[in-house]
Amino acid sequence: MAVLAHRYQLVARPAGLPGPEHFEVVTERLDLGALPRLAPPTLLVQNVLFSVDPYHREAMDGDWELGAPLEGRSAGRVLASTSPDFRPGDTVLHRRGYATHALVPASEARRISPPAGVPLEAYVSILGGTGLTAYVGLTRIAELHGGQALLVTAAGGGVGTAAAHIARLLGASPIVGVTSTPEKAERLVSAGTYDRVVAFRDTPALARLRAENSGRFDAVIEGVGGDHLSLAIDLVKPRGRIAWAGAIGQYTTEPPAAPRNLFTMVDKQVRLEGYLVASYRDVQEEFESFLIPHIVSGAVPVDVTVTEGFEHAIDALQGLFTGKNFGKSIVRLIPSV
Repeated sequence: MAVLAHRYQLVARPAGLPGPEHFEVVTERLDLGALPRLAPPTLLVQNVLFSVDPYHREAMDGDWELGAPLEGRSAGRVLASTSPDFRPGDTVLHRRGYATHALVPASEARRISPPAGVPLEAYVSILGGTGLTAYVGLTRIAELHGGQALLVTAAGGGVGTAAAHIARLLGASPIVGVTSTPEKAERLVSAGTYDRVVAFRDTPALARLRAENSGRFDAVIEGVGGDHLSLAIDLVKPRGRIAWAGAIGQYTTEPPAAPRNLFTMVDKQVRLEGYLVASYRDVQEEFESFLIPHIVSGAVPVDVTVTEGFEHAIDALQGLFTGKNFGKSIVRLIPSV
């Protein structure tokens, strides 16, 4: 028995927004009979979902090799296994994304059994690296406590929406966001995700936010860089904390000028700390134990923008940088298990 596997690979490094011209689709015939000859123990996985993330654009500048398989968080079902720890039919998480099927070393896979009320999509969004980034930023970096005020930039993205939901569970108030458009701002407030959201391009609204909230916020989750980081420095309290999780505003453009108010951090004794979620994998079990009951109860929604079909993966990737996604952006290949 064999399967035809399709995967994207990078063939040119984009200077700005990535497009179809920077990728090609490779089709391979994967023979299940040849699987036992592979070492180390390996799984053949049919991907159900895979994630598209802002950091993928940064990886295109050098971390991803041209003509090689791409990396990305994925969920799928095992078709065949040479490992005693996995069986056909198991649902697994792995990092061989942008593909319909993948040969995954057993050591790189994690078997999951989603409880009733938790969709598979949650494991590549709010329960995955996206949600863990938000949780670590709030609990380990920003050290958010009940009753404290939180500001979130990139408020409508995967990390932003996860941060708002988690912060509400932690008792933060108010929870204020900054996003790209007035339409997205209205949707985020209507959904109850935030108490207030301002569109960065709405100059009068942004000016009001600055005037009314200077030095108000105990903590900030910052994911844009440039002018958004400057805004965070202005609005955070003396001795406040800024958890810097990313810089989506500069992944597809020339880096913006550094904030001109950096010395304000000295005056206010603000702590700005960048972090990578990969350094906090040991927090995953704690995080899931904390959040899963709230997903099951319906208190925390799974905010995702789903793009249907392998052939539309690059459209989903582009949407991250043009403000089209609400919550985490994922590609669904087949109906979820």
